[in-house]
Amino acid sequence: MRKKTLAAAALLAVLPLTLTACGGNGDGDSGSPVSVVSEEAGGQKAATVLDKPFEKPDLVLTDTQGKPYDFREQTAGRPTLIYFGYTHCPDVCPLTMNNLAVAKKQLPKEQQDQLRIVFVTTDPERDTPAELGKWLKGIDPQVVGLTGDFATIQAGARTLGISIDPPRKDDNGKTVSDHGTQVIAFSPRTDGGYVLYGEDATVEDYTQDLPRIIKGENP
Repeated sequence: MRKKTLAAAALLAVLPLTLTACGGNGDGDSGSPVSVVSEEAGGQKAATVLDKPFEKPDLVLTDTQGKPYDFREQTAGRPTLIYFGYTHCPDVCPLTMNNLAVAKKQLPKEQQDQLRIVFVTTDPERDTPAELGKWLKGIDPQVVGLTGDFATIQAGARTLGISIDPPRKDDNGKTVSDHGTQVIAFSPRTDGGYVLYGEDATVEDYTQDLPRIIKGENP
């Protein structure tokens, strides 16, 4: 079993630097995924169990139906996974979301219905509710897709130690989004974000861990 417990304070000191430019090389520290934290602590780890869970961000955004979605209210008391990314991402985002979707399908139907997977765009100008809905339909129609004001999204991600920069043009003139690649799991017991995954987490990792996360247990 691949797991690790780290002090949240130590993570917060590192996580704001963990940006990945999907499809790009990034600059400076931006190419370092959160898995580097695990490597420095001694070994490849999928799940990082936080000794001080994150509080759920106070996020009210727009879902794929164009309706307001209060993240705290809608996910209260439910096992929840949140990921920040964008639909035009050619690599990390679709891989992460597909890994989660495949692992979720291994759960009993009752547990699948309990689990909330929330995808928040880091490129709201292009990711309209309709675009988000179309993209997520090909991954898992039950995934909640959220968009809205970039500043609101950025502030919400920051409370989870996830850095997001405004979309920019790369050297080829393509719009890319630099964003942290962490998946945060929230406990149905406490509503705290108590488990963190980096972009190296596999389908097998999530398949193994989700049954425990559903119950609010440590993976």
